[in-house]
Parts: sequence; C-alpha cells; structure tokens
Amino acid sequence: MDRLIAGYRRFRTERWPNERARYEALATRGQSPHTLIISCSDSRVDPQTVFGAAPGELFVVRNVAGLVPPYQPDARLHGTSAAIEYAVRVLKVKAVVVLGHANCGGVRAMIDGVPAAAGDFVENWMKIAEPALERVRRHHAHDHDHPYEKHVAEVEAEVTKLTLENLATFPWIADEAKAGRLGLHAFRFEVFTGSMSVLEDDRFVPVE
Repeated sequence: MDRLIAGYRRFRTERWPNERARYEALATRGQSPHTLIISCSDSRVDPQTVFGAAPGELFVVRNVAGLVPPYQPDARLHGTSAAIEYAVRVLKVKAVVVLGHANCGGVRAMIDGVPAAAGDFVENWMKIAEPALERVRRHHAHDHDHPYEKHVAEVEAEVTKLTLENLATFPWIADEAKAGRLGLHAFRFEVFTGSMSVLEDDRFVPVE
C-alpha cells in the first residue's frame, strides 16, 4: 500500500496541477472516449501508456488474454460483454481496438495447462480461445513435433484475430461497422522491444 500511496502523491503534486482542467471537464460533462480498447490484464501491457492517451480518451476493458466471448445475451454474468455494450451503444465510441501482446500468460496456460491455483475460472475462460489453438494445429498438421512451443507467437496472434471475429458476432457492432460508423482494429504489442504491429489483411504489420 505504501507504494500505491506514494504514487498517488506524485500524481497529485506532479500531474494533477497540469491536468486539473481536463479532469474537471470530464467530471462536469461526463466521458466521451473515442476508442474502446480490449486488452489483456497483464501488468506489462497498459493501453493508456502504449498509446500515449490522456484521461478520458480510451474506454478500456481488460481481462485474461484480452478475450471477447461470442454474442450470447442470456442470464449469465457477462462482464466483458456488458462493458462492450456500454462503450458502443451508450458512449458511441468510434473504434474498437483489440490489443494483443507477446508473452501472454493466458495463452501459455491454454497451451501448457492452467496452474492448479487458477482452476476455478481461468481454465473455463480460456476455452473461448481454443478455436485459435485449433487453427495453429491445423496449419502445422505436417509437423510431427508438438507445434505450440515453436509457434506460441502464432497462437497469440490467432487469439487476437479470434477476438476481433467474436466482436463481429454482436449484431449492433456488425451493423455499426457495416454502416461505417465504427472501426474494428487489432494491434499486437511486443513487451521485450516495445514495438507495435497492426493487423492488415490477416497479418500483423509493424507500425513505423
């Protein structure tokens, strides 16, 4: 807690004076973010930091592996889907961005098996991403060795693509995208190098 409190004090003395007007405006007029970011909860991948965004610009949804389940409006608890609905239908964001990343622990758990201490929720949650794992398996069907250890980055990329595809199963997202009022995009962040790539024509291309 001491570290958190020390960080807050730095915020109040170093950042707040320069951004006070922005926070006051956000409190008075409400938020109007231009982009919904769906990202992993990984502490090394902070969307506001890597995109250089100011407070109020991004509506961020974070969970293990940055997944979105297919559209399924039932009585179950859908925290991620609820946040997406609020961002798209209420806040009227102009774009939805899936931010994948390298060294994803959720993807690693799907490949290697979930740690025993994370068996209550993580294992079932990562089943959302199993179609991505299957795509990589089929792509390397000729490889007699277990392909995943050699192609972890490929699995991570496919998981990000799958999340983008699952977003399109939400009818009000598909309608807005078709009408040109909502952009759907995917990025991939490399933790080790700090570099970013963007999905273009089914492949990730480095951002210059």
